[in-house]
Amino acid sequence: MMWQTWSFALGVTVPNLLLLVLGIFLKRVNIMDDHFCDKASRVVFNVALPCLLFFSVSTHNSEAGHNLPLAVYGGLATLVSFLLLELAALKLVKDPRERGIFVQGAFRANTGIAGLAYASLAFGKEGVALGSMYIAVTVILFNVLSVITLSRSLQTGAGKGPSLASILRGIVTNPLIIGLVLGLLFKQTHWTMPDAIYSTGEFISGMALPLAMLCAGASLDWRAMFRSSNVAAFSSIARVLVVPGLMTLGAALFGFTGAALGVIFLFSCTPTAAGSYVMTRAMGGNATLAANIIALTTLGSFFTTALGLALLRSLNLV
Repeated sequence: MMWQTWSFALGVTVPNLLLLVLGIFLKRVNIMDDHFCDKASRVVFNVALPCLLFFSVSTHNSEAGHNLPLAVYGGLATLVSFLLLELAALKLVKDPRERGIFVQGAFRANTGIAGLAYASLAFGKEGVALGSMYIAVTVILFNVLSVITLSRSLQTGAGKGPSLASILRGIVTNPLIIGLVLGLLFKQTHWTMPDAIYSTGEFISGMALPLAMLCAGASLDWRAMFRSSNVAAFSSIARVLVVPGLMTLGAALFGFTGAALGVIFLFSCTPTAAGSYVMTRAMGGNATLAANIIALTTLGSFFTTALGLALLRSLNLV
């Protein structure tokens, strides 16, 4: 069982690690530079990721009533985690402009890509069905709350607080949120998507994660990773250890068992979403810090996923 658990975690986490390493290599041999990463990140943020979210939501079949309790818990737990991290950031992060990056890196899980892969590998079609609405709810929350915390942090650091109008404008105009909302609306029409459009969307969506991870790898600064503030380390520990532990414990206390509890654990212990780097860079934040958090959580989640899953199985909870 232990080998199967480690093999499962290896198959999901290592591809992300390899993409980061490839990005580092391409930067060293001058195939990728900061100018390329800036332009590529804009393509990912404005086109590829919105397309991925649109097609994931609009073409995924699920039974809403069956998944509703799981989705409600995921949304509430995400909101509570966000609020606790906002409070923790005041104590742990000295630079106000880095507080939003700390919070985003700690609560914004990669449920849409790594989480769905985790659930599929662990529980097959049941895991995908259970996680579909969970993903829709949490990904919308991730993007809305990320815009809020980054707007507050970056504008406060600049010497002024953000207005409610600027935060709402950032939410309404965020390409990721637009992609999700359009996907949900299209799903309600029950229209059949033309094969040509679907295939084109799949091609565009397919480059979202690889390109984002390559740019994140090329933006890594190993010397700055564990600088005196330790922001990346604090955020990473929260993402792969503290948040998954609290969310899984809360789910068990609320009566979730079996595949449902397993999906909550697997979704909550995924690395920080690649979109966090793209959004941070697009909003003028410290993109290097965001990339370092992705790298640390991608590595750390391999161990916490395997150990946590083995523990839940040993306790006959999943």
